[in-house]
Amino acid sequence: MGRKSIEAVDLVKRYSTYIRLGLFRKVRRDVTALDRVSFSVDRGSIFGLLGPNGAGKTTTVRILSTLLLPDSGDGYIDGFSVTREPDRVKRVLGVVLSVDKGFYGKLTGRENLVYYGMLYGLSRSDSVRVANDLLDLVGLSESRDRLYEEYSLGMKARLSIAKALIHDPDVVILDEPTLGLDPVSARKIRSVIKDLSSRGKTVMVTTHNMWEAEVLCDRIAIISSGRIIAQGSVDELKRMSNAARVVEARVYGDPSKVPPQFVVERVVDGIMYLKASLTDSSDVSVDRLVGMLRDRGFKVLALSVREPSLEDVFIDLVGGESVV
Repeated sequence: MGRKSIEAVDLVKRYSTYIRLGLFRKVRRDVTALDRVSFSVDRGSIFGLLGPNGAGKTTTVRILSTLLLPDSGDGYIDGFSVTREPDRVKRVLGVVLSVDKGFYGKLTGRENLVYYGMLYGLSRSDSVRVANDLLDLVGLSESRDRLYEEYSLGMKARLSIAKALIHDPDVVILDEPTLGLDPVSARKIRSVIKDLSSRGKTVMVTTHNMWEAEVLCDRIAIISSGRIIAQGSVDELKRMSNAARVVEARVYGDPSKVPPQFVVERVVDGIMYLKASLTDSSDVSVDRLVGMLRDRGFKVLALSVREPSLEDVFIDLVGGESVV
């Protein structure tokens, strides 16, 4: 295999579930959670896996983390197979599946990290040194000696990232690292993720936050119903979709002559506020729209163009399903 930091190669995973019909009867249903899922992640980059509820994100993460075996296909972390070399994968991979699990409430933040460092084979002195360095990295140095049970959810999230880094892995996978956090805590987590990338770590995140993915990730894969339906940079994804640019204009003129491409949103003191949506398949451009207005005698007072966001692209590609 190539030396990508993370590779998923034709991952397939099926489950059997039962649907209850009445009080005493149920029928079995086979569900394909992953259907030949493939993607790769460059070393030192931040990669996002996005998808609606039940799309297969967590199943993918659990397979890449060696916690679940695929029915077919394979995953590779730093070139090591997650199915055939799980012990080697664990040495180079740090994982956060839940930001508030796996800690001891009556230990301090530092004591928790020292404990896990020693579990990984570090000496006590090395564990203390690494724990202090990681607490500085995630912004918890002033709270290192507070009991874990006194930590806020945002502090627990940052400590969970520190724990995932205790053995200095090259690759880190974070499953919904900012879910449920307040804006200040979420910003601190994003800052930590960017810092990890700047240090040469490869970071893969799943997130329900479209804006977060847009500002954080170098590349993104969108998964729906167990299949990767699109992947690329944010700009590449925008070019793949038919999500619309929104043109907004403030004009003065005869309301009866408004071009059909525009919708009149409101009129205030004789000034009309117009909006038009343009996709790549539209037969007019922004310049042409402005020309239409002027040809019909309108005075254009202001004009703005809003490019489609990643959220617009996501909705265009997967529809209106909820995102988790």
